[in-house]
Amino acid sequence: MAEFVERYINPFTDYGFKRLFGEEPNKDLLRDFLNVLLQEEQGEIVDLTYLKSEHLGTSELDRKAIFDLYCENDKGEKFIVELQKAKQNFFKDRTVYYSTFPIREQAKRADWNYELKAVYTIAILDFVFDEDKNDPTKFRYDVKLTDTETKQVFYDKLTFIYLEMPKFNKTVDELESRFDKWLYVLRNLNRLDKVPDKLRERVFEKLFETAEIAKFTPDQIRSYEDSLKYYRDLKNSLDTAKEEGIMEGFEKGIEKGIEKGIEKGMEKEKVEVAKNALKMGLSMQAIIQLTGLSESLIEQLRIKLE
Repeated sequence: MAEFVERYINPFTDYGFKRLFGEEPNKDLLRDFLNVLLQEEQGEIVDLTYLKSEHLGTSELDRKAIFDLYCENDKGEKFIVELQKAKQNFFKDRTVYYSTFPIREQAKRADWNYELKAVYTIAILDFVFDEDKNDPTKFRYDVKLTDTETKQVFYDKLTFIYLEMPKFNKTVDELESRFDKWLYVLRNLNRLDKVPDKLRERVFEKLFETAEIAKFTPDQIRSYEDSLKYYRDLKNSLDTAKEEGIMEGFEKGIEKGIEKGIEKGMEKEKVEVAKNALKMGLSMQAIIQLTGLSESLIEQLRIKLE
């Protein structure tokens, strides 16, 4: 059987995601996606401006906190749009932490009176939170500061939206809303060989045209292939762990670090994953988050590989 050759890019690669949403000529794609998510609560976004993430924060640690996309609308409201391919230690904590940068950034004005513009964090997840596994039908989570007794929104200028993409399993015939269509495209783009009839709308036709690999320059193809290799290597490491029956312990290691009592076989698999990650050039912090191994152990593995 012939190997399936992708016609369109995988949006869950860094290059694919940023080509679709992070380039000035395709800004209308990001605007449409955000309007579908948020228009009901905040009105239509008329224009967006991409902002440089290194402008956020004041310390060296702050400058290392890089968002996938960071932008501002015509009303001065800020949007952080992140795609997360694998579970990470304290991921929810991290999204809250990142949201503080656009808040503190607003304090730079000399005449600031503490009035804030809204901040929205949108996380597109290629995984499911452990605590949500028993609810397979709910894949969108809208989070605001609310009163615990009345359940009413107490503060409406800080919003987090989490989209658990593995839970979205609608077929093209089951798509009902524009929101459904966007999630279907993000989940299935690289599996399609043409634009489905239900997606024959201007914004989606432009998206498919932008995503068509045959229209890339040689340099663009190389950049995408590098990004795709990283995605596949990471996915293969996770799949291998699952196939060997240790995924439960592996996921706990990613979320909480190595806990006392994890079997030696689990430890060995983590070491293999860390070796693959080192060969791929991942940073020390990324490998710690991915495996739960200690920095000293990872450093020993790095020395042995050199």
